[in-house]
Amino acid sequence: MRLGLTLLALGWVLALGGGWTAHLVQSSGGTEVRDVRFPAGDGAQLSGLLYVPAEASAERPAPAVLLSHGYINTREMQSAFAIELARRGFVVLAMDMSGHGYSQGTVGANAFGGPAAFAYLSGLPMVDRANIGMAGHSLGGAPILFAAKANPDGYRSMVLVGSTPGIFGAPDGEGRAFPRNLAVVFGQYDEFPDLMWQVPKGGDIVNASRLKSLFATDAPVEPGRIYGDIAAGDARWLQVPPITHPWEHFSGSGVGATVDWLQQTLEGEARPLPADNQIWFWKELGTGAGLVGAALLMLGTFQALSALARLPAAQPRGETRDRRWWIVFSLTAAVPALTYFPFMALGQLFAAGPLFPQQVNNQLLAWALLNGLITLVLALIVRGPAPRFQHRWLVSPLIAVASVGMAYGAVVVCDALFTTDFRFWVLALKPLDSRQLAYALAYAGPWILFFLVSHRAVAARVSLKSQGAGAEMAAWALAMSLGFVALLALEYGALFLTGRLLTPAEPLNTIIAIQFAPLLALIGLIGAFAYRRSNSYVPGAVICGLFITWYIVGGTATHWAG
Repeated sequence: MRLGLTLLALGWVLALGGGWTAHLVQSSGGTEVRDVRFPAGDGAQLSGLLYVPAEASAERPAPAVLLSHGYINTREMQSAFAIELARRGFVVLAMDMSGHGYSQGTVGANAFGGPAAFAYLSGLPMVDRANIGMAGHSLGGAPILFAAKANPDGYRSMVLVGSTPGIFGAPDGEGRAFPRNLAVVFGQYDEFPDLMWQVPKGGDIVNASRLKSLFATDAPVEPGRIYGDIAAGDARWLQVPPITHPWEHFSGSGVGATVDWLQQTLEGEARPLPADNQIWFWKELGTGAGLVGAALLMLGTFQALSALARLPAAQPRGETRDRRWWIVFSLTAAVPALTYFPFMALGQLFAAGPLFPQQVNNQLLAWALLNGLITLVLALIVRGPAPRFQHRWLVSPLIAVASVGMAYGAVVVCDALFTTDFRFWVLALKPLDSRQLAYALAYAGPWILFFLVSHRAVAARVSLKSQGAGAEMAAWALAMSLGFVALLALEYGALFLTGRLLTPAEPLNTIIAIQFAPLLALIGLIGAFAYRRSNSYVPGAVICGLFITWYIVGGTATHWAG
């Protein structure tokens, strides 16, 4: 019981302390952060985070910027840009694209939500309508390009970060005539050079014919040089920092280049600051602490309630790391990583529909369930002595639900008190709206089924309770995550050495895989912790199934109109 209470106390300290820290950073200089909703053209409701500097008012309207995140991200992913712009005096609207976050509709509906978001921002009384800029990362270039086309004289400048004109049906570039005062920020190691600019490497963008056309030059485009005239609206500017696609919105160089261009092209900022004067990372540390706190809250709740319910502790066995153990460990780590790309491709056959409306979630679920089948087959081949589990089929799942519920309650509290969630870079937990909760009810069952199969296999063949809690938790975590650590090391080792991924045809899935290493390690830790406390793989599987369902449903996109 004492351990459970200690973990609970530490979890709440990290959750609330991290949320408060993040709040202080994002409200720097008196900025007010508001959770807003506004209508789209077909009546769907869109969402955003509105950052209003203290100086901005109807009497003293301020310049404004519309921000958009990329595919399967949410509005919070643009917080680094929003914080730095707001503390300089810009009103900022970080929108959720259609079908993402709390915005209704499906991916691409209502021109990705861009024109509606622009109309909302430009209609605010504290906004100077003569000084509005826009910035979008990756697919987030689409909504701002649609907004620019719908309001050709309503904005002054634009930044495409890791993006390109014409992306997924958005308006294409027209030399220096459209978009107005365009900056392109594209990482030297961006994973999407072929898709965005039809060049093999991110650093080759300077020679891309489409970019040369936008810059009205036949020579390689020079990064840092301003082409054209800002006053005339036909300026062009390129930056190629040594970063990857996900780093473009999570690095000083990506954020700094975007802020720099908007400072150059918009007038009236209240507090001019150098572009490299940045504090946003402290907000990430705060919300990252909340993410750690959420994990501790799940473990602490499970430990405390297990003690109250008197769940049996697992008994030590005389296991050793013999050849059989190493074979099972290696297969457990390697097979999920080796099957990742082919099973994600097969998952495209699991098309979004009314019951399972999130396409990427469907692909991940297909990968999981197919790996579950492989695990069952391997269990028949690699036999050996198995522990005697003691399942409490009613009590254990209820304790597991309460454990995830405690973490969920913490993020709801932080959202209400501080307008923050739990996140660090691409990892994020946030409250679900009613629509997402309905999706979660459908997805939870298959995810729990997968973890029942995988956790039973690890508990029966990898667990080493005789070696102590630390060794056992490490074994679970490494068995589940090490394959993806190796996969990412190979992919990004190749990228940094050659400028191209090891599998250049898989940029999106490679980026998605970045989340697998920490998530699978956490799942392993939870599984081992719950198994040791209950002598059953069931509660850990339920916790992990609910946790992953919450994580994916809240962070991916809706592809089916229901």
